[in-house]
Amino acid sequence: MTEEALKERKEGLLALMEDPSYVPMKLKELSMLLNVPRERREELKEVLDALIADGKIVLSKRGKYGRPEKKILTGTFSGSSRGFGFVVLEGGQQDIYIPADQTGDAMHGDKVQITAEPARAGRRPEGTVIRVLERANETLVGYYQKNRHFGFVIPDNQKIATDIFIPEGEDMGAVTGHKVVVRLTSFGGTRKKPEGRVTEIIGHVNDPGTDILSIVKAYGLPEEYPPEVMEQVSRIPDEVTAEEMQGRKDIRSWQTVTIDGEDAKDLDDAITISREAYGYRLGVHIADVSHYVTENSPLDQEALRRGTSVYLVDRVIPMLPHKLSNGICSLNEGTDRLALSCIMDLDFQGRVLGHEVAETVIQVDRRMTYTAVNAIVTDQDPNTMEEYRDFTEMFALMKELADILRERRYQRGSIDFDFPETKMILDEKGRPVEIRPYERNAATRIIEDFMLMANETIAEDYFWQEVPFLYRTHDTPDPEKMKRLGLFINNFGYTIRTQQGEVHPKEIQKLLKKIEGSEEEALISRLTLRSMRQAKYMPVCSGHFGLAAKYYTHFTSPIRRYPDLQIHRIIKENLHGNLTEKRLSHYDKLLTGVSIQCSATERRAEEAERETIKMKKCEYMAKRIGREYEGVISGVTNWGFYVELPNTVEGLVHVSSLQGDYYLFDESRMELRGEMSGRTFRLGQKLRVVVMGTDKLTRTVDFLPAEEENRED
Repeated sequence: MTEEALKERKEGLLALMEDPSYVPMKLKELSMLLNVPRERREELKEVLDALIADGKIVLSKRGKYGRPEKKILTGTFSGSSRGFGFVVLEGGQQDIYIPADQTGDAMHGDKVQITAEPARAGRRPEGTVIRVLERANETLVGYYQKNRHFGFVIPDNQKIATDIFIPEGEDMGAVTGHKVVVRLTSFGGTRKKPEGRVTEIIGHVNDPGTDILSIVKAYGLPEEYPPEVMEQVSRIPDEVTAEEMQGRKDIRSWQTVTIDGEDAKDLDDAITISREAYGYRLGVHIADVSHYVTENSPLDQEALRRGTSVYLVDRVIPMLPHKLSNGICSLNEGTDRLALSCIMDLDFQGRVLGHEVAETVIQVDRRMTYTAVNAIVTDQDPNTMEEYRDFTEMFALMKELADILRERRYQRGSIDFDFPETKMILDEKGRPVEIRPYERNAATRIIEDFMLMANETIAEDYFWQEVPFLYRTHDTPDPEKMKRLGLFINNFGYTIRTQQGEVHPKEIQKLLKKIEGSEEEALISRLTLRSMRQAKYMPVCSGHFGLAAKYYTHFTSPIRRYPDLQIHRIIKENLHGNLTEKRLSHYDKLLTGVSIQCSATERRAEEAERETIKMKKCEYMAKRIGREYEGVISGVTNWGFYVELPNTVEGLVHVSSLQGDYYLFDESRMELRGEMSGRTFRLGQKLRVVVMGTDKLTRTVDFLPAEEENRED
């Protein structure tokens, strides 16, 4: 049978089985229906077998041929700039690919119902959107372009592939180049664009501040506090009163410091430390925010809605108003402050012998910076040591204990991915003048180590008390991803041991130690990180894989994170003996919703922060077109590869810009290989590149390998 004849017969059979009146039949019955003589039934069976192999029809246990039943599935639609998308199913099932012509009127983020075809050999299952259950995009932010009698908005969100049509008279007077907020009035469909009306003009794309404000609007980050919140804040005193101190443990005489960045204003943690006969007494003192933000008050409801403070490159959008975050709740030098303290007794091996959690009154003696403390404990700078001579012994003791705690965590398998964060310096108009990696030093590690210790101690305490609580959890990696990672690192002579598909964090740690200093370090570190799951908040304690910790929570930042504020309330009620059955039941019902909300707002904040950094990096590189840099390949795809520079800027070398060869993507080795030359570009490879262009709207930077640019010249 020719291919053309086979195709024709397949189409005929599929059309027959699509008919609503068709019922599954055996080969004999189907032959009779189609008037196929007995001697030609084998040909019919050949066609049916081919359709089964294609996943188009199924053969039942009773030998009947019919169309596969289409299940209706529910999930979240994730769009792409090229029109197609994926639906992330509820319950952690495999994602379903949605072709561009099957997305209906779904947009990125919508909750949808789909039907899905069974997966064909070597391909993922495909589906069709049949209904949108919940809309994620009632408003959008984008770039306005005006035509004679209408306009349209190009969404900033690259995962929304379609423009928004703006009818005449619905543009608020916007002109080409304005960044606008548009409210959707119609979501369109397969042959029709969505429609909307402009509700706000943010500013012209070239105006200072418009770029960041566009991201603030796009992510729905709340800027102003409701009047009822500010009214509540106005009633909060500026200083701690004698009445508020009553019944608290008064530790104002203890030598106390805060250690933060130079520009930090919300100081929510302070440290005390002393050497004892048994080892060390470490006090981690956290601002008692819950004293001022009472449950279910307007301030509390707004804090939960925000979930977290958002740190953008040119501004902070705080969870709490400044009167609290920078004032009465900030542990400022020389002022009495209310705190919730975790005071731990540790032996010389860093084991917690006992601890006390108490409501306290503290007074910070010095507001220290990471720079100054590092100059003392690492550089032993004489001028800095003289300036803080009353505290140098304290800092030496801090470093001594922090080193012990870090080594103890390392021994149990804690993983430390030391990828540099971006430090961006802006001028008075918000333009980037310098971009560099944010350096961790001994002082930042001291604070990290002490905060981790307090978080673990509190989490273990409340786990064993069997009290409703919020935990910071990090699940073990997906076995399939670990399997793929294991196969990949075998190419470089490395192995990773798993037991029944699961890996112990110590195995990851060992791998990172083995690759340290090697050419493939960046390559394998990145792939290992991408194989990890995302940490989240949960009302059950399932452990923290990355820290190799059985118990972990977030206790140390209630000024900027709602989960910390939430558990402070529970801790304080427990300290006062007020956790009655009624209150326990209340928290049992409350915490699932809080964990979902806080995990979602955390992701929103991270995405917004990432987008503002990408935008400013793009603006910075726009003034450096033609310059040459050395970088490392940080990502490889079938459309090209990404190169990261030492200053953390990442740009794309598109495969179409590589001259003189055709490049094939090898996913198993994460490399592009020239078909004729054999030249490869692989993850982790060092490469000199030239900046070829930038696009601030898409927040992308384009590179070209330096030799390619020279070749074109």
